Amino acid sequence: MDLSGQFVAFAQLGATWVLWLLIALSVLSIGVMIDRALWFRGREADIDRLTRELRGAFERGEIDRFVTKYQDDPSVAAQVALQGLAERDRGPEAVAEAMQGARIRWRGAADKYLIILGTLGNNVPFIGLFGTVLGVINAFENLRLKTPAAEDKTLDLIAQALAATAFGLLVAIPAVIAFNYFTRRLRSMIGGADETAHTVLSLVHGTPKTSKESGDGGR
Repeated sequence: MDLSGQFVAFAQLGATWVLWLLIALSVLSIGVMIDRALWFRGREADIDRLTRELRGAFERGEIDRFVTKYQDDPSVAAQVALQGLAERDRGPEAVAEAMQGARIRWRGAADKYLIILGTLGNNVPFIGLFGTVLGVINAFENLRLKTPAAEDKTLDLIAQALAATAFGLLVAIPAVIAFNYFTRRLRSMIGGADETAHTVLSLVHGTPKTSKESGDGGR
């Protein structure tokens, strides 16, 4: 079996189909960027203000009021805190587990589709390069015709082949930038949720202690 001959025959398809594939991948990449941009909108909170209000709610005994205020807040930190507060009557361990579970769920939701951007950023240039290789092989095969028309077509085929590499880079670079951007926002968002969760835990741990000390003082 002449594998090289079969590959040369396959290369006669040219790089056009690779360009169409790259166009489809670029549409996919843009769609993921838009989806993630919409999802991340409003998910990050002002952590200083949130923790300050949390402490004030515990000090004034207005936790239910705090829950009502933030129950529709889209920020991940606020929603993680609410999950913990919902379990506060069951003790600090239940609060910690509830917030850990909420944090994992939100991280999974934020990380959704980011692997597509990462994969495109890493691999699309190779797809473009593959198209270039096919185009160059096709161009050399066309040179065998040794006619003036074939020479002109060869130049067109080489230009088309190089366009595949260029277009691959054009698709990959924005995908890499978007992946890094959303990954950074994800880390920032989860970091804020962790800080808020630790604040909730410190307040929940402090509440029983205060109550116990008050009871001891009354005896």
